[in-house]
Amino acid sequence: MTTPAVAEHAPRLPRRRQIAPRCAAGVARLLVRLPPARLHRVLRVAARRTRPAEYAEAARARRAVVSVSTRCAGLGCLQRSVATVLLLRARGRWADWCTGFRTEPFGAHAWVEADGRPVDEPGELRAFRTVLAVRGIPRNRP
Repeated sequence: MTTPAVAEHAPRLPRRRQIAPRCAAGVARLLVRLPPARLHRVLRVAARRTRPAEYAEAARARRAVVSVSTRCAGLGCLQRSVATVLLLRARGRWADWCTGFRTEPFGAHAWVEADGRPVDEPGELRAFRTVLAVRGIPRNRP
């Protein structure tokens, strides 16, 4: 994945609140090594029996992951997005996980969406075409 190119900064969490984000980032680091189809299947299974995350929840999870992992704060958009949804999953929630590409100039990216919009993503994602996504159940469905 190629964008963004600048490391993000997030406030440092107290030590006791770093455990879950560190675990999520560690598991995500292993999962992103899987082939894309297998990663997609794993995340589909993880998304089962969850409630949709609100934008604020997803943003907090993303900031927590960025604050504990240098890779997630930098060029590791795939690991950051997977870690974010895993952290939300640990809380019984799910945000939409998406990956895609753009052609002019070519670039690939992974991100998380909640309430129908990208969560704290710098830059413009409209140019990206979504290729893989694991979407949660809409709120109005039983």
